[in-house]
Amino acid sequence: MNVVGSAAELAERLRGTGYLADDGLATVGYLALALGRPLLLEGEPGTGKTSLAEAIAEALDLPLIRLQCYEGIDSTQALYDWDFPRQILYLRTVEATSSGIAAEEVEKSLFDERFLLARPVLRALRESPAVLLVDEIDRSDDEFEAFLLEVLSTHEVTIPELGTITAKVPPIVVLTSNRTREIHDALKRRCLYHWIDHPGLEREVEIVRTRLPEVSERLAEQVTRSVQRMRELDLLKPPGVAETLDWARAIDALGAAVLDVQTAAATLGAVLKYREDTDRVRESLDRLLAS
Repeated sequence: MNVVGSAAELAERLRGTGYLADDGLATVGYLALALGRPLLLEGEPGTGKTSLAEAIAEALDLPLIRLQCYEGIDSTQALYDWDFPRQILYLRTVEATSSGIAAEEVEKSLFDERFLLARPVLRALRESPAVLLVDEIDRSDDEFEAFLLEVLSTHEVTIPELGTITAKVPPIVVLTSNRTREIHDALKRRCLYHWIDHPGLEREVEIVRTRLPEVSERLAEQVTRSVQRMRELDLLKPPGVAETLDWARAIDALGAAVLDVQTAAATLGAVLKYREDTDRVRESLDRLLAS
């Protein structure tokens, strides 16, 4: 794993992947790497939490292993399962070719490594050094949080049929939350914490220009300024940086050199995802596009 010597070096490496981190984010990211602590990122959707984990993996030339959380997720979905169809086929093969094998041996062989389906957390422990992204941890429940806290504390899991598996190198862990519910204090204490806000105008323009160098500076500023004004409206889902990039990309694909009312109205589907939001913005496009 490539060692990062300072927050400034991490920021520079992230910039090389197209991710522009401010001083605060670069510092907490560096500390997470230096201290071997998980990094918990909270913020509104679209502020770049998931993208940071992807950028860290790319910057350090490490595999990214993603665990997408959802309501009802449990440790089985995170750790491992057994390949039941293959086990059945194996049993049928044994019955057809080697009926003399002792039942105990057959049963033991059913839980061989070849039938193990490693899920993201187990993969991260076995394949580390790696970046483990636990996305939207706020969508899981208390029991799953407790399981995750134990794994992050010990960097090992026990599979009854195979024994204990311990990471030779603890994975770099990034957890994200949209704060649909509060994360428990026990998990927060284990992590370094950072709240990611939407970037300011200059930084967001720089992000657009870095990620989409084909987009002119004028168009990038027009799109970014309009998106930032949308965030001030009472929208169901205010657009994030990802939507800013999508909108700029869509307008550029149409061959438009500037953002006017007609072009904006035709491409709102790239930046807004609810009919109510689209209707509200259409009513104020003149003001949003005002220089």
